[in-house]
Amino acid sequence: MKKSPLQTARYEYSPKVPESLRASLDRIRIDLSDPTESVDNQSELKQLFRHTYGKPVATISTDPDDRKPAGKPLTVAAVLSGGQAPGGHNVIAGLFDALRGLNADSRLFGFLKGPGGILADKAIEITPSFVDEYRNTGGFDMIQSGRTKIESPEQFARVLEVCKKREIDALVIIGGDDSNTNAALLAEYFLEQGESIQVIGVPKTIDGDLKNEQVEVSFGFDTATRTYSELIGNIERDAASARKYWHFIKLMGRSASHIALECALQTQPNVCIISEEVAERRQTLDALVDSIVQVVRKRSSNGEDFGVVLVPEGLIEFIPEMKTLISELNTLLATNHAHFSTLNTFEDQSEWVNKRLGRDSSYVFSSLPTEIQRQLLMDRDPHGNVQVSRIDTEKLLVTMTSDRLAELKNKGEFAGSFSALTHFFGYEGRCAFPSNFDADYCYSLGFTACVLIAGKLTGYLSSVRNLASPADQWIAGGVPLTMMMNLEERHGSMKPVIRKALVELGGAPFKRFAAHRDEWAVKTSYTYPGAIQYYGPPEVCDTPSMTLRLEQGADA
Repeated sequence: MKKSPLQTARYEYSPKVPESLRASLDRIRIDLSDPTESVDNQSELKQLFRHTYGKPVATISTDPDDRKPAGKPLTVAAVLSGGQAPGGHNVIAGLFDALRGLNADSRLFGFLKGPGGILADKAIEITPSFVDEYRNTGGFDMIQSGRTKIESPEQFARVLEVCKKREIDALVIIGGDDSNTNAALLAEYFLEQGESIQVIGVPKTIDGDLKNEQVEVSFGFDTATRTYSELIGNIERDAASARKYWHFIKLMGRSASHIALECALQTQPNVCIISEEVAERRQTLDALVDSIVQVVRKRSSNGEDFGVVLVPEGLIEFIPEMKTLISELNTLLATNHAHFSTLNTFEDQSEWVNKRLGRDSSYVFSSLPTEIQRQLLMDRDPHGNVQVSRIDTEKLLVTMTSDRLAELKNKGEFAGSFSALTHFFGYEGRCAFPSNFDADYCYSLGFTACVLIAGKLTGYLSSVRNLASPADQWIAGGVPLTMMMNLEERHGSMKPVIRKALVELGGAPFKRFAAHRDEWAVKTSYTYPGAIQYYGPPEVCDTPSMTLRLEQGADA
């Protein structure tokens, strides 16, 4: 396979790691804190996780006076779970290098195509020459990923069977909140069965919603937001040059608006909608459109009939009347799936649905553009729920804004022009070459996972903290997975899950955005981050996201 010059050069990059991971592995030690509690539902979770609940936080340090003998060779398996995120290959590289550093005879396997590869017993051994082909590169193509969820008793038993057959000492699950919830359940299951197989999780998701006091950011967020911000900056410059288009840009982030907020901080668009604020204000769709219309009118009065609007992917579920409508549709279509599938035309489906929705939801549904109605009815997941990412929310906002402005023009209250283009930035950021920050962070996470395994820990998430500081000041360790959990209703029953982190409206990143957005709305204040830089001064190449720096009180 032909390699680009950058790909070849990135193979040679040596990730920066915390000081504690730079010592000889036989001098590394693990310090443990007091027992911990879950974020909520403590008594219930203590019963569910009888063997793993309450474990202490682990911090990795070095002891120059205590040289440990080399441990026995370990057999470890890694699995990539869920959507791709830049840096996954470096997690595996860090894990591989640490394993070989502990004992040259240790072996690392990668289960292919995600958790489904465990159930199918499909794996590949990761060798020195193989891992070298993927260092510091994007994507998950080294072993691929998948979204199979391990949840039935038969599946848990099958995972144990496969791990025992392959004589695996530890399983490293690289994934988001759902995948790491699975990791917690597997760790508990293995102990319940009297098995010593360890399970360690690694925090992955570009959405940025897997974080807390111990997990400052999930890997991939930095690279993805930089990639999107480059594209947004390019569009902003084009908008300021052509001066005739409004660009509505939808960005990934179904459950939280961290990506949209970070991109707004980096590029200073005219409008950025934050879903959590819409929900907090109980802002209706009409009110949201009115707010965009006002910005368009103000800019037009200044002779600027152009602009940029950022829209989070999951916005539609945060708008009160749309959330109610989607909930009713999910229930209605799941309950009547067999009959609904016999309705062959959209007209028949729409009529049938409208007769069965509540009065308010029926009105909302009827008022939506026909294409959005189609998406609400047709694009559904295996559980019968709306696939929000496929709803063209940005096009809905454009249509409604255009209609409202046309009404105002007919009344003589708007003399400008409004011509809009729409974009959706999603896959463009998931497999980009990782930034130096993500390359360093991911390598450190993988290395840390190995140290936790060597310390005989299980049911932990690999953690690297103090990330707004230079890499040598980062703090490596592990967080008990149960510490991040609560109970939530899933498919009609209460399930243990890792709580998603939403944008905090009282947090420093949102406050910085809120303090400037009125100015950005009227005055063209675009900033142009440009492409991710890998070589050059640290302030250009190595700084973390603005979100992370603001959260930790660093100068952003």
